[in-house]
Parts: sequence; C-alpha cells; structure tokens
Amino acid sequence: MPSSTRKGVPKDPELADLFFKDDPEDVFCDLHEIGHGSFGAVYFARNSYSNEVVAIKKMSYNGKQTTEKWQDIIKEVKFLGQLRHPNTIEYKGCYLKDNTAWLVMEYCLGSASDLLEVHKKPLQEMEIAAITHGALLGLAYLHSHNMIHRDVKAGNILLTELGQVKLADFGSASIASPANSFVGTPYWMAPEVILAMDEGQYEGKVDIWSLGITCIELAERKPPLFNMNAMSALYHIAQNDSPTLQSNEWSDLFRSFVDYCLLKIPQERPSSGELLRHDFVRRERSPRILIDLIQRTKDAVRELDNLQYRKMKKILYQEKHNGPMGESQEEEEDSEAASCKMNSLGSNHSIPSTSVSTGSQSSSVNSMQEMLDDGSDPRIDHHYNWDDGIHRDHRPGLRPSSSDRSSQAQNYKNQGRFATIKSASLVTKQIHEHEQESELREQMSGYKRMRRQHQKQLIALENKLKAEMDEHRLKLQKEVETQANNAYIELEKLAKRHAVHTDKEMKTLLTDEKKFQQQIAAQQKKELTTFLDNQKKQYKLCKEKIKEEMNEDHSTPKKEKQERLSKHKENMQHSQAEEEAHLLTQQRVYFDRNCRAFKRKVMIKRHDLEQEQIREELNKKKTQKEMEHAMLIRHDESMQELEHRQLKTLQKLRMDLIRQQHQTELENQIEYNNRRERELHRKHVLELRQQPKNLKALELQIKKQFQDTCKVQTKQYKALRHHQMEVTPKAEHKTVLKALKDEQTRKLAILAEQYEQSINEMMASQALRLDEAQEAECQALRQQLQQEMELLNAYQSKIKMQTEAQHERELQKLEQKVSLRRAHLEQKIEEELVSLQKERTDRIKHLLERQERETDSFDMESLRLGFGNLGTLDLPKDDYR
Repeated sequence: MPSSTRKGVPKDPELADLFFKDDPEDVFCDLHEIGHGSFGAVYFARNSYSNEVVAIKKMSYNGKQTTEKWQDIIKEVKFLGQLRHPNTIEYKGCYLKDNTAWLVMEYCLGSASDLLEVHKKPLQEMEIAAITHGALLGLAYLHSHNMIHRDVKAGNILLTELGQVKLADFGSASIASPANSFVGTPYWMAPEVILAMDEGQYEGKVDIWSLGITCIELAERKPPLFNMNAMSALYHIAQNDSPTLQSNEWSDLFRSFVDYCLLKIPQERPSSGELLRHDFVRRERSPRILIDLIQRTKDAVRELDNLQYRKMKKILYQEKHNGPMGESQEEEEDSEAASCKMNSLGSNHSIPSTSVSTGSQSSSVNSMQEMLDDGSDPRIDHHYNWDDGIHRDHRPGLRPSSSDRSSQAQNYKNQGRFATIKSASLVTKQIHEHEQESELREQMSGYKRMRRQHQKQLIALENKLKAEMDEHRLKLQKEVETQANNAYIELEKLAKRHAVHTDKEMKTLLTDEKKFQQQIAAQQKKELTTFLDNQKKQYKLCKEKIKEEMNEDHSTPKKEKQERLSKHKENMQHSQAEEEAHLLTQQRVYFDRNCRAFKRKVMIKRHDLEQEQIREELNKKKTQKEMEHAMLIRHDESMQELEHRQLKTLQKLRMDLIRQQHQTELENQIEYNNRRERELHRKHVLELRQQPKNLKALELQIKKQFQDTCKVQTKQYKALRHHQMEVTPKAEHKTVLKALKDEQTRKLAILAEQYEQSINEMMASQALRLDEAQEAECQALRQQLQQEMELLNAYQSKIKMQTEAQHERELQKLEQKVSLRRAHLEQKIEEELVSLQKERTDRIKHLLERQERETDSFDMESLRLGFGNLGTLDLPKDDYR
C-alpha cells in the first residue's frame, strides 16, 4: 500500500507504473458530482491542459479494510488497463492523492438505470434490444479474453452522447476465468456465484444470467425479488426456478431471449457469442433509437430540474419575506412536493450496488439563497445538475465550504459542456439511500467479505495440502530413486565380486593345470627311467646269458661268436629302442589326453561357476524387485492415508465454514427481522402520535359540516318565521314565534346530538381502523419474515445436503482413484515379476545353450584330435580341486 505522501506514489516500481505522478487537482477542474454509491463518488471533470471532458471515480483506501480496498483498486486499475473495445469504458489513467485514488475514464451521460429513474416507466422493447446488443458486444470481448465482469446490471451499462453502449464499473471483475469469488450485486447474481464456495468455480456464463436479469429490470423497472431482503433474494435465487417476464405485452422473441439467458444450469446457458446471433438483438431497428431516447431523457431531466428549481425558489422566497412557514403551509407545500417528487425504485430495505462511498453533498440552501440574492437564474438548461457542486476540495467525505459555495455562480459559465441524463434529485436520492441503508449495506459487505475470506481459507488450505502432497511425493520419489541406486550399486558390487572370483578361479585352475601337467610329466619321466633301467638290466642279463651259451659252445669259432653276439646286441638295442619309442608315444598320448580331459573339466567347472553366478545375480535382482514392490505398496498405502487425511481435513474446514456461514446468515436474518419490526413499530408509534392531528382535522371537517347545516336551518327558520308572520294574525305572532323557536331549538339539539355521535363514532372507527391496519401490517410483516426465514432454512438445508453429497462424491472419487491406482500398481508388479522371470529363464537358457555349444565344440575338436569320450575319463586323484 502506498505511503501517505502528497502524491501517494507506491514504493513498488511495478505498482508505481500504474499511476500518474501529477497532482490530480492541478490536472482536472470543474468537478461536479454525477454519481454516488458504496465505493465513493463519480464526478464530471475537465482536463485543464487538453480541455477534454472526463469522468473521475474517487475511491478512498483509508479507514476500515484499508488493505482490501487498496488491493481492489490495484485490481481494477490493472483490469481497466487491459481493455480495448468500443463497448467497454475507455480508461485514461489513475492518480493518487491523500489516500484517494482518482480513476479517470471517458465521460458518459448516464446509465440505463437513469433512463428508468427519469421516465418512471419501462423502456420500449427495441430500446432494450439496442442496449442489450451493445452490452453483449462488450461481454463477448471480455469472455474471449477469459475475463468476467461479475456485476452486469442497468446501473453499470452507460450511454454516450452518440448512443454508444459502454460496460463500466469493473471493480468486481475477474481477470481470470474460471473464478470462484462471491462478488456482485445480490439481485443480479447468478446461482453459481451464490454457490461458488460450495459448488466450485464458474465462468463467463454468470454475466449472461446477470444480463437476463438486466433485461427484466429494463422491462419492469426493477429486477426480480427487489421487494425482498437482499440476503433472502440470494437464498431464493440459489434454490428456486429462474424468473421470467411478468407482462404479456412483450414479444415471444424477447421472452425467449430472457428465458435463454436465465437457464439455471450454466452448461445449458448460451455464451455471449451465441446470444449475439439471437433474433432479438439481430432484428432491424432504427440506428438513432438510442440517440432519440437520450434526447428525450435530457429533455425530461431539464423539466424535472427546472421544477425542482421553482419549488426551491418559492421556498426560499417565502423564508426570506415571510419567515418560516406555518404548519398548514408546510403541509400544503409538502403535499405539492410529494406530487412532483421522483419516487425511488428500490424498497426501503434493498441493497444498493456494491460498486458505487460518500462524496460531496449537494448545494446548500444558503448558497442557493446567495445566488437568488444576486439575481442569478441557475436554470441554464438541462445540462446542470443542482445536486452537483463545484468544489475546490473534492476529497470524499468533505462538504464544500461557504467560500466554495459563493464562487459557484461564477463557475456556471463553464457548464456549457456538461451534459447528463441523470436528474438532480437522483444524486440526492443516492446519497440518502447510502446514509439510510448503511446497516444493510454493511451487513451485505460483511457477508461478502466473510464468503471471500472463506474462499481464501479454502484456497490456502488446498495450496497447503497440495504442497504437502508434492513434498510427500518428492520424498517417496527420492526413496524410490535411492532404492534403485542402491540396487544398481549392489549389482555392480556383485558383478565385480563375480569378476574377481572368476579371475581367481581361472588362475587357480591354470595353476592346477600346470601342476597336473608337471605331475604327469614327472610320473612319465619316472616311468621312462624305470623302463630304461629295466631295459639295461634285461640287456645285461640277455648279454650274460648269451655269453654263457657261447662259452658253453666250444664248437663255434670265436669270430662267429663275436658276430652272433654283436647281432644279438644290435637286435636287443633295436628292440629296446622300439619299446622306448612306443613308451614315449604312449606317454605323449596319455599326456595329451589327460591334459585335454583336464581342460574339459576346467571348462565344465567354469560353466558351473557361470551358472552359479548368474543364478546369484538373478536371485539378487528378484530380491531387490521384491523389496521395491514392497516399498511401492507401502508408498501406495502411505499416499492413500495422506489423501484420506487431506480430504477429511478439507471437508472438515468446508463444513466448519458452511456452519459459520449459516450461523452468520441466520444472525443477519434475525437482525434484519428485528430491524423491520423496529421500523414498523416506529411507524405505528408515529401514526399513533399523528392520530390526534388527523382526528382534529376530521373533527373540524364535521364541525364545519354541522355549522353549514346550522346555517341552513337558521335560514329556513327565518324564512318560515317571515312567512308565518305574514299569514297569521298579529295576536298569534307570539305563540307562533314561540312554537317556531322551540322547533328550531329541538332541531338544533338533535343536530348537536348527531354531531357528538358522529364525532364519537368517527374517533372510535378511526382508532379501530388504525388498530386493524397496524395489526394487519404486523401480521403481513410477520408472515413475510417467516417466509424469508423458512426460505433461509430451506436454502441452508439444501446447501448442507449438497455439501454432504459433494463430500460423498469426493470420497467415492478418491476411493475409485485409490482402487484404480492400486490395481495399476499390482498389475505393474505382476508384469515386472513376469518380466523378471522371463529374463531369468531366457538368460539361463542362453547361458546353457552357449555352454552346450562350447562343450560340443570342445568335444568335436577332441574327436578331431583323436580323443574319445573325455567326459568319462577318470583322472588321477587330486588332479584338480
């Protein structure tokens, strides 16, 4: 909110750009008040620099709800700054001074409501069609930009000099659609606005409903339910059927248009674009229809203002020359004024528009007297408004000083450019209504603030719960990610451990293979050594045996013996060499075969290790997946618990707010009922106090009638006496006169008795009639208030039932959501388990197939190398571990 400096420029640069920094009192002059309402006052003004005529709406943002008022001003300024359409009011800027915003807009002559006030009769159908068409064009523009006016009524549809229709007063407008705030003027509110907190959000269709009500207002001079308390009207609109046009004089096109606008279900209600194609607004009409209407209204305003001027001049003249009027004069003047006074449209308990606060008062009697003393004739033309003072200090709530009033006559020279279709008495009536109905207006404003506050509480709770849900989801997501990361790390560790174990096993097997080869080589070396030693021994034995045989044979020559011995040696050596070669060949085959068999055993062992590792990996994955699924189920249960708790919290707040709302509505209705009863009691007390005056007047009337009758009797008596004197002898005159005198006395006595009886009967009948009338009024009021209370109870019961049904629907929706989510989760778990099992089967199958191919390839190569079935070969003990 801006500081209280002279210009009041906000410190926030973004907000500061919304306002001009000039002093508005230097920029604008010739201000006259042309409108009045709860927001402040509207003034006609002229730009001192450009001489442009503008309208200025002054809105104060101090006092009660200062922050709320300032926020409303900011919202309206931002909203107006976005509008660019011929059927919306043109925004020209905003100034700040002394905690008051000066909202400057194009000047219009007045509103459609002013037309009704001036002419005191409904508009013609073609005139309504023209005004409705212009308003629809503006609404179509707003709705196409996702904006909602939310306060469409005749008082907010303005007219220019050229007959252009302008939507105005965007203080209740929403810059976003859909919306859910409880804003607007009660009698024109759409049902979904009244039920906004209970039924959710609404869109631009609410303006279509308000436009339909406005059509009825223009056709019947007031909206439906206007004779009802505004709060009761809300309850009626929310739960009863849509209103219709009452008179049969309107065309079917008009009636269908209104019925189309007032469809209760928003989805069935037409959009502004669809209504623009309706025959009611498309049918041909004179292009000057609104210009002619405006001209007739300006003429009527001139006559009304001149009539008011003549009455005021007569009163001031009599006060100046004769002093204050007597009681009878006052009564006579009051009756004359009452016959000319403009009657109010609204009832004494209706709520004025919440879009219009106090402003400057109208010109005082003193200032009028000064002008009359100067000989000035203020009846310039219909352009001047007697209730519009031209003040130097235009701060809302301040009245013009006497020095300001004395300077008004000079300022009338500037009135040539001021034009309006609003009579002087209308502004006075608005000020009077504002002062008289402050309690009801404050009650409605408080109710609206409460509803908006409730909406804010609900939104704040929803945002808080959403943030809590987002935080919970993030926490669960992090837990899932942590679980996935841990699983990945565990699998990585397992893979590394497997790789290390495999390397270790392969190295061990390689070492064992070398040892096995060395063992066989050592064994074969030992066998070869033993074999060679045996051969040497055998060779030696054979040699010795041959020698013995030769020694025994003395017949054979020595030389021949030597040859035979050499031959035997050579044969033995050759035989031993062959045996040694055969042994070496056998050893080599044995070595190769056993090494090959050992390699096959190593391969089989490696295959077993691979199978063991892949099964361990797959078991690990299965365990991790089961842990993940258990965690997801736990998360789902946790989410389900949080969702139920949040829904319960939200529904509890909603029910608490509805109970508070219903209690406030009940208190407001009781307060309103008590106020109406107090007002009626004061009225009856006043009537009783005034009764003696009324009876005195009637008594004087009867007395006058009695006196007239006595005069007639006296004339008849004189004529009869004169006749009797002429026709009777003189001696009998005394007797005749005495008889006539007695007869006259008797007749007058009878008349006096009749007079007294008439007076008594009149007083008794008047008192009886007053008692009966007052009792009838009391009964009628009690019946009306009872009906309104029953309407409130029915409305609150309906709201409670709707809320309970809504809560039941929300719970069912949540249960369905939870059930569907759980089913999806279980389906996902099942699919993942099936996928994991398939992966397990496929990987083991592929491993076994690969190992089988590898074994077959090894065996085929072994066969090719000449080795048989190595799988059945028994290796020596401790061949491998």
